[in-house]
Amino acid sequence: MSQRIVVIGAGFAGMWSALSAARLLDAQGRTDVEITLVAPDPHLHVRPRLYEEGPANFRAPLTEIFDAVGVKFVQGTVERIQVPTRTVEVVGEDGRRGMLDFDRLVLASGSRLFRPAIPGLAEHAFSVDQTHEAVELEAHILKLAERPESLARNTVVVAGGGFTGIETAAEMPARLRAALGEDADVRVIIVERNEAIGPDLGPGPRPVIEEALGELGVTWKLGSGVASMDDQSVVTADGERIESSTVVWTAGLRASSLTEQIPGRRHASGRLYVDRYLAVEGVPGVYATGDVAYAATDDEGNYTMMSCQHAMNLGRSAGHNVAADLLGLEPIPYSQPKYVTCLDLGPWGAVYTEGWERDVKMKGAEAKKLKRQINCEWIYPPGADRATALAAADPLRIVVA
Repeated sequence: MSQRIVVIGAGFAGMWSALSAARLLDAQGRTDVEITLVAPDPHLHVRPRLYEEGPANFRAPLTEIFDAVGVKFVQGTVERIQVPTRTVEVVGEDGRRGMLDFDRLVLASGSRLFRPAIPGLAEHAFSVDQTHEAVELEAHILKLAERPESLARNTVVVAGGGFTGIETAAEMPARLRAALGEDADVRVIIVERNEAIGPDLGPGPRPVIEEALGELGVTWKLGSGVASMDDQSVVTADGERIESSTVVWTAGLRASSLTEQIPGRRHASGRLYVDRYLAVEGVPGVYATGDVAYAATDDEGNYTMMSCQHAMNLGRSAGHNVAADLLGLEPIPYSQPKYVTCLDLGPWGAVYTEGWERDVKMKGAEAKKLKRQINCEWIYPPGADRATALAAADPLRIVVA
């Protein structure tokens, strides 16, 4: 009787988990293990690019790749995970419910933007978290020219001055002028509740970030977050009212709520604690990867970020190890000691750093060239050639991007 590995999610971590598991099964000559990946859409949505113009184009088809390596794709949404019975409940596109048995499970269901209960946020804020949301923002910006000129029309507020907030804000002056006219008097304002821009990025790249944003005409308000909003303004926690009909919420991520159905210890972000092989602590047969895993990257006390850079390699490791577990082979510990950041700063360029202290190694046009290579080449799936795809899924092949 065949056995089954179920992978939940077709993001970076889920895709690479399935390919890596297929790689080990192929190497062992095993044809009696089925790999089933469940996701709502047979595409990789290239989420790190959704702050850019044209977000509808940032997805890559996966059907041919999965067919080439023997991964079965099930289109649907997992609503329930029953660990004791080793089953998942899947709701298909047509609304029908079905059950999938598993011998081993990889949870790779990703993360979602955290939206707190701020008055007006659900009704009026845009985001670049998911493809359809980024598309809605783009359509809104393009239609601004149909409105009478006003300070609110010409102003974008980006709520959150972290990685995504900075990248989004750096794009906005040019996108607003493209919609409203090159001579339009536009404002882009980052609202960050901490006392520094890019609080999680540390002091290393901050002077470069401030220089770039300043030259692009982006301003920022620090030390006070968003308290409320409506269709024409934002009010900050200290009472300042900023006229704006475009608010982009970027403040914080939370792991998929499916983590709550796994009886393991969870981090404040919702991520599951995993061991060095990415097995969920205390839950035999269940692995977590990508944005749902809280994993050590090294022996120095550093842990994975909720990022594409870590998700790709976490996926390769989880897929290999879940298959090794099923076959009784030795697993390979996940390790990714090298950490880099490459932050897009719009038309100004980019800034590239290395290490957890984020030492600046490159900036401006040179760093922008690297950022374009990362965004347009390195993070995309391999071609739909069996040998190429399986080789790319080697867990010892660490891609730093």
